[in-house]
Amino acid sequence: MKMVKPLLVSILAVSACVTADLCAAAKKPLPTYKTSFDCAGSRVSVEKLICHDAQLAQMDLELNRLYLLALTDDHSVPRPDKVEVDQRFWIDARNQCGSGPQARACVIRSYAERAHQLRQGSAIARTRDPSRRTEGPLAYRCAGFSPLISATFFTVEPGVVFLKWANGSVTLNQVPSSYGTQYTGKDYKGSYSFRQIGNDVFLQIPGSGQMSCAAEPDG
Repeated sequence: MKMVKPLLVSILAVSACVTADLCAAAKKPLPTYKTSFDCAGSRVSVEKLICHDAQLAQMDLELNRLYLLALTDDHSVPRPDKVEVDQRFWIDARNQCGSGPQARACVIRSYAERAHQLRQGSAIARTRDPSRRTEGPLAYRCAGFSPLISATFFTVEPGVVFLKWANGSVTLNQVPSSYGTQYTGKDYKGSYSFRQIGNDVFLQIPGSGQMSCAAEPDG
């Protein structure tokens, strides 16, 4: 009977161990986070994505909080019954984000824009609840840029800001920065940057250099 050399035995044992570890890692279930819907009964690919993503789950819970507040606001624009209808349409649109390589970015953009709409239309949704994860909309006037910039912030990890102006909008994601708080992103027009350093705000959009912005007074 042919003997297997000790070195070969060791190599085979290590290989088996590594393979087993990789297999175990591959089978390890993703963490499931709390959301506004039942993850156990989730059938839509976008909902499954949200359930296993900490940032998206936080955005989902906050969006649901804003929606429920807007439903109690008889002075909301639009009125509560229309808010409910719009929410159903929004969920359908969010679900269209699908499961492609841009699915996550699509979901983030969807939540950011909807939060902006709810907070803009309802004073009750803008109440300063200590548990809130959104701020705004805040208005900024930028030098050399005529339209007023409206900004709604998602204070999740990492943060998100939705910027809207007369004929455009963009969703930017917070990036590590040693100087202030910075959000970046891009669309088919090019790259954007929004930076806050204390009370100073700077915006850069495609085709423009960095612009200094000042917050408009409330009201």
